[in-house]
Amino acid sequence: MQRVAMGEEQAVEALYVRFGALVYQSSRQVLRSRAETEDAVQEIFVRLWRTADRFDPNRAKLVTWVMLITRRHLIDRLRRQTARPDRASLDDSRSDAGGAVARPERLQDASDEGSEGRERLKRQLARLPELQRTVIERAYMQGFSLREIAGQLDAPIGTVKSALSRGLARLRELEGTTEASG
Repeated sequence: MQRVAMGEEQAVEALYVRFGALVYQSSRQVLRSRAETEDAVQEIFVRLWRTADRFDPNRAKLVTWVMLITRRHLIDRLRRQTARPDRASLDDSRSDAGGAVARPERLQDASDEGSEGRERLKRQLARLPELQRTVIERAYMQGFSLREIAGQLDAPIGTVKSALSRGLARLRELEGTTEASG
């Protein structure tokens, strides 16, 4: 964990190899869908990476600490779901490169439609997991590149790309639901 705290990529990979299946299995037992589980696992490992310097081998075994972080994250996630019960599973989608992000047509359309479109977009964004919502808002509404967002969130670029990809897929799904019912 000291190597993880120092930002050694190989140490993070070793941590994932050692505990990835256990964290996934624990998450899958609690969460509704595979995509949601994958998001949670990614977020848990980011959390482990960010808090690696707090691990004390004199207080707990590494597996105990990893599962404590996992449990806390899943509880937080379930509480957010309870606050927003309409959340549904996410689909995988294409990911963008690490540079500037082009605005998807639907986001452009929603903002061009005036206040009604902006309000609908806000409601749809509110239904996304926090990481996906944050990445989309910073990329499309604040104009940051994915690399800049990764730096701001202190997260790996792959995590940011995945969050963007899944968030956009979910927005497309939500838009399709809105059009079908409206």
